[in-house]
Amino acid sequence: MFRLDGKTALVTGAGSGIGEAIALCFAGQGATVWVVDRDEPKAVATVAAIRAAGGKADSASVDVSDAAAVAALAKRLPVLDILVNNAGIGHVGDIRTTEAADVDRLFAVNVRGAFNCCKAFVPAMLERKRGSVISLASIGGIVAVRERLAYTVSKFAVVGLTKSLALDHSHEGVRFNCICPGRVETPFVKARLAEYPDPEKAYRDMASTQLNGRMAKPAEIAASALYLAADESEMVTGTSLLVDGGWSAGK
Repeated sequence: MFRLDGKTALVTGAGSGIGEAIALCFAGQGATVWVVDRDEPKAVATVAAIRAAGGKADSASVDVSDAAAVAALAKRLPVLDILVNNAGIGHVGDIRTTEAADVDRLFAVNVRGAFNCCKAFVPAMLERKRGSVISLASIGGIVAVRERLAYTVSKFAVVGLTKSLALDHSHEGVRFNCICPGRVETPFVKARLAEYPDPEKAYRDMASTQLNGRMAKPAEIAASALYLAADESEMVTGTSLLVDGGWSAGK
């Protein structure tokens, strides 16, 4: 297993789901983790779980779409070795059911949130000439997903942000990559499945896009993030790592 001893990481949206799994994974491999989430009780709970397992962590309640709040957080923290832009939101709809306000809302969190964090934390990484920035995009950042218009557009932008940062700055010692998961069995997805008359059938239908017939577990996405955060992936930058159960294989 890749180790992160002596490194400091910040994970946004780490109060639940994929972000929580990444925070727990990184702390378990020796990193000091800053758990950032706009839901303060959830962030505190993640920190408590890390500390109970013997890890080191602290929390901050920040909305990543608020550039001033993110900049203020950057002034409080030590220089980061690892930044994970995980905070994100979704929307179901096509052009008939998606409004401009929906697009603005998703861009504020999914795209501008990642930009705000990079703007606040990356310059110090560049000064030190080392660091790893990992952004959570989606299979929807590689291929279009039905009835996910605003979400797909925002995740394509996250992939573009990652590639642009890598092109501009990888020669300065900082790496920029993104992870593109397929469907993941997060608490949000589980809650949505529970709303269907037949949750098991709904699961099978949602998982059918993935060749292995199941959704990923948050811990599996966290393992991918661990690789991109570790020194062993030093030659990997500007890439979109697909963890999609083969969804994109035939696209």
